[in-house]
Amino acid sequence: MLKFLTILKVGLKAIVRNKLRSTLTALGIIIGVACVIAMIAVGGGAQAAVQQQISSLGTNFLMIFPGAATQSGARLFTGQSTITEDDVVAVRNESPSVAYVSPMARSSAQVVVGNLNWGTSIQGVGVDWPFIRSWNVDRGGFFGDSEVRSAAKVCVLGATVARSLFGDENPVSQTVRIKNFPFKVIGVLESKGGSTMGQDQDDTVVAPYSTVMKLLKRTTKIDMFMASAVSRDAVGEAQAEIEALLRQRHRLGPGQDADFQIRSQQEIAQTADQTSRQMSALLAAIASISLLVGGIGIMNIMLVSVTERTREIGIRMAIGAKGRDILTQFLIEALTLSVAGGALGVALGIATSRFLAWKQQWPIVLAPAAILLAFGFSAAIGIFFGFYPARKASRLDPIDALRYE
Repeated sequence: MLKFLTILKVGLKAIVRNKLRSTLTALGIIIGVACVIAMIAVGGGAQAAVQQQISSLGTNFLMIFPGAATQSGARLFTGQSTITEDDVVAVRNESPSVAYVSPMARSSAQVVVGNLNWGTSIQGVGVDWPFIRSWNVDRGGFFGDSEVRSAAKVCVLGATVARSLFGDENPVSQTVRIKNFPFKVIGVLESKGGSTMGQDQDDTVVAPYSTVMKLLKRTTKIDMFMASAVSRDAVGEAQAEIEALLRQRHRLGPGQDADFQIRSQQEIAQTADQTSRQMSALLAAIASISLLVGGIGIMNIMLVSVTERTREIGIRMAIGAKGRDILTQFLIEALTLSVAGGALGVALGIATSRFLAWKQQWPIVLAPAAILLAFGFSAAIGIFFGFYPARKASRLDPIDALRYE
């Protein structure tokens, strides 16, 4: 133990004796660790932001779209919806794993108030839509079954539309014109922010689907419908029930392709999560290159150090130091430089991440596991790249080393 402490003392003295060289050697590790931590923090923050945006779409919901139809032996999308209101009613009544169902009819139009107008999307939905989307009303209220049955000219504005047309004024009970039809504003939705595709979810107007179909689209077909499972664990079961029921209602045989598509929130979340993970891994891999460069720098400096201190090594061997003692000393020097650089790199990486979060308003996630991994990797690099110079020093011939000038 005393011998090891003596070797440690000699190694640390060698580092302190060459302060500038030691600092420049550790700089590569510092920058590498800082880059890895900052990139992982930014990538993790982006992943968390995407998942939050997906969660803002609603909970446990499924989207059922019209699919391609087979005509004359060819699969093609005719542009005609294969989904009916009766399908929605059947799903509501016959699928025990489904909690809420809402038909949808989508359009776009200019919304006019006085001399102001705003182009936006018009969503025709049912009374269950706020529960499916987990979207509360901030002011006023939402329409009910009576408005849907009578195709009432009422609407609920998204926060962006309300702000653009009415400013700070309360739009509830005001009248807007959509395609020259007067609609009474009965509520304003709470703000949801951007979607995973970068679209403003608040830039929308919601109205009864029957009204949108009758007045704005002049059609008797719904575009799609949304459903919400009774729980997160029941999403797969609800999807299977809806698929089986629609295949039965559309008279599709066992080997026949479905004329509808079902997309779940979980599929969207898994796809987005996989993309985010791949991007985070790419950023971390790019940042790790600087760690390798730092390790090569340590090897280079240690080789130079061995050459400069050849005579010193010869003297130590002449007075009794063994090869393993020389090996241990140089490994300690390399490990000390990499560990010190790793610690400073961790501090710099955390500071950089917080600066980016403050300056660029980027979300970040500082995972302790990532910090420990970067720090451990820096120590491993010190041992790996320091071993060859240390081994070279330990194998010097004492006589040749004493003759070295």
